[in-house]
Amino acid sequence: MTIIQTIILAIIEGLTEFLPVSSTGHMIIGQKILSLESTVFVKAFTVCIQFGAILSVVVLYWKRFFQNLDFYWKLFIAFLPAAVIGFLASDFIDSMLESATIVAVMLILGGFLMLFVDKWFNKPETNQDMTWKRSLKIGFFQCIAMIPGVSRSMATIVGGMTTKLSRKNAAEFSFFLAVPTMAAASGYKLLKLLMDPTSANILSENLVMLLLGNIVAFIVAMVAIKFFINFLTKHGFKAFGYYRIGVGIIILVLIALGIDLSII
Repeated sequence: MTIIQTIILAIIEGLTEFLPVSSTGHMIIGQKILSLESTVFVKAFTVCIQFGAILSVVVLYWKRFFQNLDFYWKLFIAFLPAAVIGFLASDFIDSMLESATIVAVMLILGGFLMLFVDKWFNKPETNQDMTWKRSLKIGFFQCIAMIPGVSRSMATIVGGMTTKLSRKNAAEFSFFLAVPTMAAASGYKLLKLLMDPTSANILSENLVMLLLGNIVAFIVAMVAIKFFINFLTKHGFKAFGYYRIGVGIIILVLIALGIDLSII
């Protein structure tokens, strides 16, 4: 990977990780545009730069993130369903990750859903306190994002809105929940890579690239989160719905043309 390719992939990660547009789908297109093969390092790179995106949430919301034990208890409750189901169904989830078609179809279906979600859940309650019941329900919605192309952000925000949270509060809790969820998933993948001597050597030889990718992902993710909160509060989900449908169609067209779209 060149420095330019490193920066572009990190920008894609930072932009799409917290927006309801599926970072997986964009990584597929980004990898193809950059003519990158799914090498050991490219796969490791896409895992590692997620830590930069995670850190952006902690820094951006540090006053709210470092709260009392009740806050962490609610996060743990929301995190638990994905942790359990992800562990039990890891092989099945990995098999779905091999299909770019699944990513494209879920992008399109999720896009159509987002065209109507503002009308369906447009009456948030006055009480916006995060209860354990709300946390658990959002946690189960997060499990839907195990299907590639669904978007963890979309699933958890919609889950929050079904509990009558406002769009803004649902989005912010989605960001908070991303920290333990992404840290656990990325940490597990990274650990497996480090346990393989060949992968570990490749990572150690490319520390500068990994550091650069994390810095870029961190900065871009902070900008993306601020933009998303403001845009979502004012305009809702419809624009993201149309965008998802467009990206899904592009991936299906590339597949129909016989272009190999290897999942990173």
